Amino acid sequence: MANNYFNLSQDYFNEILSYSDGVLYWKKSPARSIKAGTIAGHNKSTLPYKRLQICRKNLLQHRVIFLMHHGYLPDLIDHIDGNPNNNKIENLREATYSQNSLNKKLIKSNKSGFKNVCWDKTRNKWLVSLCVKGKLNKIGFFKDLELANLVAQEARDKYHKQFARHK
Repeated sequence: MANNYFNLSQDYFNEILSYSDGVLYWKKSPARSIKAGTIAGHNKSTLPYKRLQICRKNLLQHRVIFLMHHGYLPDLIDHIDGNPNNNKIENLREATYSQNSLNKKLIKSNKSGFKNVCWDKTRNKWLVSLCVKGKLNKIGFFKDLELANLVAQEARDKYHKQFARHK
C-alpha cells in the first residue's frame, strides 16, 4: 500500500498541507478552483474513508496524516475509536491486519447483542469464544447472558489488550 504514495515524503506533505484537529488544509492552492486555506479532500466515494488528490493520485487522508506526523507509512493504520472519519492523530495507530480485525465493531448478524458470545444449542448455554493468535478458543459456557458478556470483556482485555473493542 505504501507504493500508492509514490515516495512522497513527510516534508512534501507538510509543505503543501497543514493539519488541525483531524482535518487537512491546503497551504498552497493546488488548482485554480481551490484556494489556499480551504479543507483538502473529500468523502465522495462509496468507501467510508476521506480522500484527497495529490499529483493526480487519490490518497487516503488518514494515511497522509499519519505520515505527516510520524515520518513513515505502515502497511495498516487503525482508527482506535472505529470511526473512519475521525482522523485526529491521537485516534490513528499502526496495526497488523490481525490487530485491526480485533478492533471491529459488533456485527449486525450477532444475536446475543455482545461480542464473542453466542448461544450453544447442545448445552443450552451461552458460549464465550474468541480468537487468540489465529486459533479459536472456547472460554466457557454460561447460563446467564450478562455473566457471559463480562467474561468475554475480560478475555478481550487479557488477550487483545489495547485493540480490545467491547461494542
